[in-house]
Amino acid sequence: MVNRFASVNAALTLKVVGIVLILSFLLDFLLLLLPFQPTDRAWQINLATSLVDRGIVPLVGLGMLFAAYGIENASDGDRAPTLDVRFPVLVLSSILGLLFLLIFPLHLNNVNQAKNQALNQITQEADQAENQLNSRFSQLQAQLNTEQGKAQLDQLRNQTKAQLTEILKDEQKYKQALESPQIPPTVKDVLKKAKADPKVLDKAIEQQTDIQALRNQQLSQVRQRRDDAEKQAKDNAWKSGLRTGISSLLLSIGYIIIGWTGLKGMGALQGGGGRKTPAPR
Repeated sequence: MVNRFASVNAALTLKVVGIVLILSFLLDFLLLLLPFQPTDRAWQINLATSLVDRGIVPLVGLGMLFAAYGIENASDGDRAPTLDVRFPVLVLSSILGLLFLLIFPLHLNNVNQAKNQALNQITQEADQAENQLNSRFSQLQAQLNTEQGKAQLDQLRNQTKAQLTEILKDEQKYKQALESPQIPPTVKDVLKKAKADPKVLDKAIEQQTDIQALRNQQLSQVRQRRDDAEKQAKDNAWKSGLRTGISSLLLSIGYIIIGWTGLKGMGALQGGGGRKTPAPR
């Protein structure tokens, strides 16, 4: 008697927990649809990812429900199970299987299109940055080609040399300059090289104020940022497609097996009519 009561109580608990899990997923599904934007690719990607992340919840609920029916059947095979919701949950399982099967190719396609769109935007922004950079340096080069521009450049080089020479002559200032976070690493590198060989100073200053060299350096930085952004966009798309796509396919297989096998066992998929009454167990 005690064992039978424990079995009934365990079965009822599993049923309640299973139904709660399934209903909570359906509620989440309805909330995820809001605001409804079926033409928005980003909305579709987020919806698919969220559904797949929550897809295991009703699967656990199904497992608990059928475990409960198994306990009831083992404890009292002659009695019909209480709260028999097997047929609707098996239909729901089949529907979820088809849903996740549909998500698999749609999500991969959306992620691929989103990746291409991101790559196009990155390329456009990089091209715009290069054009602005070329325009700015062309104007600067034109100014330096004038007598006034050349004089200003020479003055800048002489001032820079005087400042660096003063630092090199004073050991305390030299150490402070190397330790200061406000001084750029390129200047520190020049100081180190000039400390070992003073002849390097003039060449280094000339290179640091060479317009063409500065232009090439900044262009290289723009292109490096573009390459990094493209690599990140491709990696994100690959990870999202693989993770969500494979998980969706696995969930689809699980739900379809549970739903269709269960319905077939109950006679719902057999020909000659609708749902049949299960045979006594």
